[in-house]
Amino acid sequence: MADMHETIRNIGIVPVIKIDSPEQALPLGKALLAGGLPVAEITFRTAAGEEGIRILSSQLPQLLVGAGTITSVEAARRAIDAGAKFIVSPGYSDDVVEYCIQRNVTIYPGVNNPSEIQSAMRRGLSVLKFFPAEASGGVDMLDALSGPFPTLRFMPTGGIGMHNLASYIRKPYIVACGGSWMVKSDLINEGRWDEITRLSREAVAAVHGFSFAHIGINPSDTEEASNITMALGVFLQPVTEGTTSFFASESIEIMKQPFLGTHGHIGIRTWDIERALEYLRTFGVEADEATGRRDAKGRLTVIYLKDEVGGFALHLLRAK
Repeated sequence: MADMHETIRNIGIVPVIKIDSPEQALPLGKALLAGGLPVAEITFRTAAGEEGIRILSSQLPQLLVGAGTITSVEAARRAIDAGAKFIVSPGYSDDVVEYCIQRNVTIYPGVNNPSEIQSAMRRGLSVLKFFPAEASGGVDMLDALSGPFPTLRFMPTGGIGMHNLASYIRKPYIVACGGSWMVKSDLINEGRWDEITRLSREAVAAVHGFSFAHIGINPSDTEEASNITMALGVFLQPVTEGTTSFFASESIEIMKQPFLGTHGHIGIRTWDIERALEYLRTFGVEADEATGRRDAKGRLTVIYLKDEVGGFALHLLRAK
């Protein structure tokens, strides 16, 4: 189960899908993969869900397929037999949880209060669906729950979209967010697969929250670095000094000694460096592990990538 949690965490979004016809499953799965989302939660809200899971599991092995809206042991059995690799339920059902544990299939039962959380913890579950997320208090409620339950992590679903995704995904207790905004029923029924791919790409980008942090300059020595800083300080404030560099505002870093990058470096912020690195590996981009720095919780706060771009080294910064 831990491997499943990590796989889903590295993706960051779980599309929650309702299909009306099994024939929609394959082109939908291909559209998600093209958009960088290798996961699909096919709900049992329609009769087509079970067969859709079977089709996707057999024909798109690179797609992680789960079943959603599972409310009974019988539904869980059918979903797992069809090929579902994980189960999601809207509420907590001890029978369904027990059955999935017996079948060695990861389950994410829905909870939204301490009593349900404690029931899940008694079964040894450590990652839970928070549903309906927005109607149950959203991020504020999750912040409150993370106090008495610091070891738990959540997959919030319900009312999440591009407008509020960042407020959830940046939280350390969030494994991933579930949502349907990139797989709306009208898009599926109209066969608008290119639009689903576009929205999926947009969602993936939002999960990582990539943004420009600063550009770094490599002077020849500390004296030159100081001179550059004073010159830039005429335009850019505040000027600050650290152990290894100066900053002119937050946008330009002047290294005291030559550092990585032929011309310098570019810093890029992201919500979660570990998740971002998994994403970048799909493009063949690798990190220089020797440059990584971690906080007290063991999370990467800074790391450089191996290859330069235009003579600049690139490094990721954990956004605050």
